[in-house]
Amino acid sequence: MTSLAKPVRPIRLYRSGLSGHAYSIELFLSLLFLPLEVIDGGLANGQQRTPEYPPKNPSGQVPAIDDSGFVLHDSNAIVAYLARTYGEGHWMPTDTASEAKIQHWLTVLGLSLDHVRTKAISKTLFDVLEPRFAACDFALGGQATVADVAAYTYVAHVPEGDIDMAPYPAIRGWLTRIETLPGFVPIQKQEQS
Repeated sequence: MTSLAKPVRPIRLYRSGLSGHAYSIELFLSLLFLPLEVIDGGLANGQQRTPEYPPKNPSGQVPAIDDSGFVLHDSNAIVAYLARTYGEGHWMPTDTASEAKIQHWLTVLGLSLDHVRTKAISKTLFDVLEPRFAACDFALGGQATVADVAAYTYVAHVPEGDIDMAPYPAIRGWLTRIETLPGFVPIQKQEQS
């Protein structure tokens, strides 16, 4: 579904290719078919903390966006802003129960987890997600929302952390449904410097 509302100029996405949070914003912008200018910065060398990256972002966090002078950082805030501004109600339902469920997904999936902890909790998390995706095409039911975008960013890449997805056919099916959405873009691998 393409967005009827369009930004005045391409939205600038300040990111690092190593950031899953930044990828979720890039993916969501693509799913919305919004014009995009990607500005890469290096997490390793601290470029995201320089005054020019990005302007008006005192925390130096990635990702950050600049939408015609409106600068915002924090991936959850960015996703909510983009969904409300350009998503035509499709990506961020406004009923209280659905909105609360989306916030829950964004919070749980936005946690930074180290490798050991991720492996330890993945089975428990996937044991909860598997029956959910066996019963529903997407996180909240029949259509994709920002909860799916946020979840995809990390779930799709758990095999890179030696987590076996073979026991989870419904989750694999959900990943495929996300990957076949119009506007889907795969994560761009960035070499570390």
